[in-house]
Order: sequence, then structure tokens, then C-alpha cells
Amino acid sequence: MNSNSKTWRNKERVLVLGTRGISSRDRHLMEDFKTLMPHAKGDSKMDVKDTLFSLNQMAEMKNCKKVLLFQGKRKKDLYLWAASLPDGPSLHCQVENVHTTSELKMTGNCLKGSRPLLSFDPNFSSSHHWSIIKELFIQIWGVPNKHPKSQPFFDRVYTFSIQKDSKIAFRHYQIVEENGSLAEIGPRMILNPIKIIEGSFSGVTLWNNPHYVSPTAYRSQFKVLKGMKYAKSVDSKAAFEENRPKMPTYQTDVTDDVFKANTNEDEDEEEVEDGPPPKKKAKKKPKRKGKSIAVEF
Repeated sequence: MNSNSKTWRNKERVLVLGTRGISSRDRHLMEDFKTLMPHAKGDSKMDVKDTLFSLNQMAEMKNCKKVLLFQGKRKKDLYLWAASLPDGPSLHCQVENVHTTSELKMTGNCLKGSRPLLSFDPNFSSSHHWSIIKELFIQIWGVPNKHPKSQPFFDRVYTFSIQKDSKIAFRHYQIVEENGSLAEIGPRMILNPIKIIEGSFSGVTLWNNPHYVSPTAYRSQFKVLKGMKYAKSVDSKAAFEENRPKMPTYQTDVTDDVFKANTNEDEDEEEVEDGPPPKKKAKKKPKRKGKSIAVEF
């Protein structure tokens, strides 16, 4: 047995799994987090027909107290459920701008199983719902001290920063030993919080994001704007045809060129009569084909 396990106290594990229907990029993102979290446990894909409350039993069978569920909808949108079992709370958010580690190909690198430092934006202490999200992220992404599968040092850092549109930007960096600078490793993503539930996947809603717009509503609004643009072009074309003058801009009389055309024909006939007659080409006599025969006398 590893000597680190003698003083291992925090034995909480995180169940990381996804639902059926997530894209290949979302699946690679989930695998990246499984690799970065030595205290994570995986499971088979969750069926779409199963309820979220059934995750409590699945986590209990795996001896896990935290859950990260990557939920895919319409084969386009990705959602993340982060929950603490059995009493909650649960965070539901939308995942945007996903970039996996293999996709970025950054210069940063770290040892597998090392413990990360968690860096949070000062704005996480500005309100109660940000404080709840911060504590939930610490319990999920923080690797327990003296974990058997972890390394006893820090060489990387997770950063969680709140943007102007109230979205959370996640970045993963390597701590360079020479000068203490940071080199990005990946993955990276943007979390758009939707709501916080009191229990584990059930209960009273503690906080709801008033500025959240679902991707389905956004796409429907985009289609409406696109249809309005087409209708505007049709109306402008109809208005142009309606205001277009019916009469031609330069009016001409059809009988103006009647006598002019006759005079031109008479001049052409006179030029033909006054000129010399055309010379006829002489026909060439065809050559006789045959062989000459010599006659002897």
C-alpha cells in the first residue's frame, strides 16, 4: 500500500459521466476532466429516459459524494450538472465555447495526478449565489490531500473568472518553475449558470438567472430576424416597382424613320447600277489523268 494512504482523510470521490447524445467534442471534454481528476470515477452513459434523481443511487453504488453530469440536448447543446450528495446543492449551467486539450495543442504540460491550485475571481464573494458556486467547485475540482492516486506537489492551477455577462470562464495552466509564469494546458470552456437547486437534483430553486436565454430561444429569434430581413427586401422591391414610371423616359415617333429607310434603299440600288459589272472568273480546264505509253517503231 502507498504510504500516502496512511494519512488520507478526505475520501470523497466524484462521479463523472455523460448522457447519450453528447457530441464527440463534449465526450473528449469529459475524458479530459477524468484524466485531470485522480479522485474521479467514471460510469457508462446515462440513458435519456432515466431521471436525474436516479443519479443519487448510481453515486451511492460508486461510493461518490459529488457528481459531474455532462448532458447533451438536440445534439448541439451541452449542459453541466454539478451536485453534492445527498443534501445538495445542485448547479445547472450551460457549457459554451468548448475547446479540448488535444484540440488546443498548447505548450503547457503537467504531471498526471498532481494537485491543482484553485484560483477564483474576487467577484465570487460579491453575492450569495456566487459563494455557493465557489464552494461547490472547491469540493468537486479540489484533489483531496494525500490521495493515493495523486502526487504530493502542485504544478498546475485552475482559474475561475466571472465575465461581464455573468458567465464563468474556466482555464487550466501549468506553473512554470523557472520564473513562476503560467502556460496554458487546456481544456477551456465557458459556464453560463442557469439555476441553483437546494437538494441533489431536486428541491426548491434557490437562485435563477434572470438574464439567461436558452439556445433554442436564441435560434428562434435569429430565424425571426432573418425572416424580417427577407420580408423587408420583398417590400422594398414591390415599392420600387410601384413607383417606377410607366411611360418611357424618351418618347419617339414610329413614323419618323419611314422615309429615311426608303432613301437608304434607293441609294444602295443606284450605287449597284452605276458601278462596273463584276468580272467572271475563268473556269480552269480539268487535267487529264492517265499514264503515257511509249511506242516503238
